[in-house]
Amino acid sequence: MEHDFGNLRAFVQVVENGGITPAAQRLGVAKSVLSQRLAKLEGELHVKLLHRSPRGVTPTDAGKRFYQRARDVLSRLQQAVDEVSGIDDGSLRASLRITAPMTFGTQYLGPLLFDFMRRNPGLELALDLDDRYLDLLAGGFDLSVRIGRLHDSSLMARALAPSRRVLCCSPDYAARHGLPASVADVGVHDCICYGNASVAPYWQFETGQSGEPQTVVVRGRIHLNNGESMRDAAIAGLGLAALPRFIAAAALRDGRLVEVLAGTPPTADTVYAVYPKTRYVSRGVRAIIDLLVSAFEGRTPWDEAPAPAGARRGKA
Repeated sequence: MEHDFGNLRAFVQVVENGGITPAAQRLGVAKSVLSQRLAKLEGELHVKLLHRSPRGVTPTDAGKRFYQRARDVLSRLQQAVDEVSGIDDGSLRASLRITAPMTFGTQYLGPLLFDFMRRNPGLELALDLDDRYLDLLAGGFDLSVRIGRLHDSSLMARALAPSRRVLCCSPDYAARHGLPASVADVGVHDCICYGNASVAPYWQFETGQSGEPQTVVVRGRIHLNNGESMRDAAIAGLGLAALPRFIAAAALRDGRLVEVLAGTPPTADTVYAVYPKTRYVSRGVRAIIDLLVSAFEGRTPWDEAPAPAGARRGKA
């Protein structure tokens, strides 16, 4: 029996996005059109593929089996398209949705992607910058840049670069309150807390060769959900901040911030390219990952210029 690949794609998107509304947004079609495609597919197969409820859409047992096959078929079709697309002129033709943290996106990712788009006029891009971790499947994203430690085993990831962090404060705060002489002292200071944290605020610090990191519960009267805002609050003298170096580097270089406990920094994170598991990774996604690996391999631009010497530990 002949089937419309559009109906298969509609079904796969509904399963992966957990509902008709997000799938319709991902495909750029009306919900009514998507519903019609699903009804036609179920009619052709003479089987119910989806359970529909006010809470969303889930596949039936038959739908789960059909989803695995349909996804494989579409993956192979995408592979075939990629193999012939741009074969005559070597150009890249793709439409991608990417999400990344706000500051990293504006300072580092955006310039790389925009230059890449200039060199590849067949590339279409939707870039969503948000400091929260967005659901790749629910949001219809092809790729995400994430900074931290990964826990979601349903995703594929490629490490791009280390993201070292720094404990810092303003010279004014150091003069008024002194600086902690040890990691244990950090907990008695005013701290600028990250508002997106899902648990009580705590910071972890490296311990060199001793093994487990040291953990300190921190307190503060300000909670912010953006790293640049946290940096600005630290510059204003509101407390200690544990920041990625790519956010704090400029302020450390010009003396608006000073590094604290340089010998025992906060534990480092990693910058990852994250993408949904699939049998075949599209040519567009592979091209962006290769671009990022090439850009950061062996270097982290935010670490290249050292900060000036200043108050590092103890009393100011």
